[in-house]
Amino acid sequence: MHKLISELARLYLADGQQDTDGQPLTPEVLARQVAGGPAVAAQLVNQAGLTRTLVLEFGGKGGGEKHWSDLCAIANALQHELDLPAPAVSISGRSSFYLWLSLDSAVPVAQASQFLQLLRKVFLPASTDILATAPAALLESVELPPCLQPSGKWAAFIHPGMGASFVDEPGLDMPPPLHAQLGFLESLRGMTVAQFARALATLQQHAGVAAVSAAAPASVAAVVKAPAPSAGLLLQDATLEDIVQWLHARNIEPTFRHRLP
Repeated sequence: MHKLISELARLYLADGQQDTDGQPLTPEVLARQVAGGPAVAAQLVNQAGLTRTLVLEFGGKGGGEKHWSDLCAIANALQHELDLPAPAVSISGRSSFYLWLSLDSAVPVAQASQFLQLLRKVFLPASTDILATAPAALLESVELPPCLQPSGKWAAFIHPGMGASFVDEPGLDMPPPLHAQLGFLESLRGMTVAQFARALATLQQHAGVAAVSAAAPASVAAVVKAPAPSAGLLLQDATLEDIVQWLHARNIEPTFRHRLP
């Protein structure tokens, strides 16, 4: 159990993590939950408006197969189109599937919200399955699996290949084996801030939207802003890498299809 809680903290919790009541979300609290005690919702957005855990919910009454199909489309796009680490997948113990994305460092909630909105817009343009009750498609609080729901069903992480068997009822009748839960998490990695920034820029380009205007912390700004050129640098002194970097910083994709005389 200790290893499982450590993996949950590594991927999805921040230092000083609190629940939605403002109480510390300690290893002891999580241990009671994993053992079948009350499920506790983690507050994913801190007081500074930053988050390092992005969760997408696919669910609602009926349409289990469609929910699962949409989750698979997003999960595949994250890895194959955006070159991001594999997300975790869970069942809610109620009527939903969850897709879990982890970041090594927290990012502004406005950027996280836009990232998830654009995922839906770009890769599920005709779908309305991501809950409309979350306008920004960003869950600000969530119960970490495994946990027992009031329905008597367990929420749990699952292997992505098992999802189709839960389309009628996304929950378990008994506690999931803890070694299996650990196995689903210990190989996962959070995306770096650089990976997140590149993926967000790619989604913005595909969707034809401008970058979100929220102020970014220095760690994010350093990714999306090219280093200032040294004083007196002329174009004739710049390397090809300098030029490409300068253009990318302004969301311009260079082409080399034309030859100057």
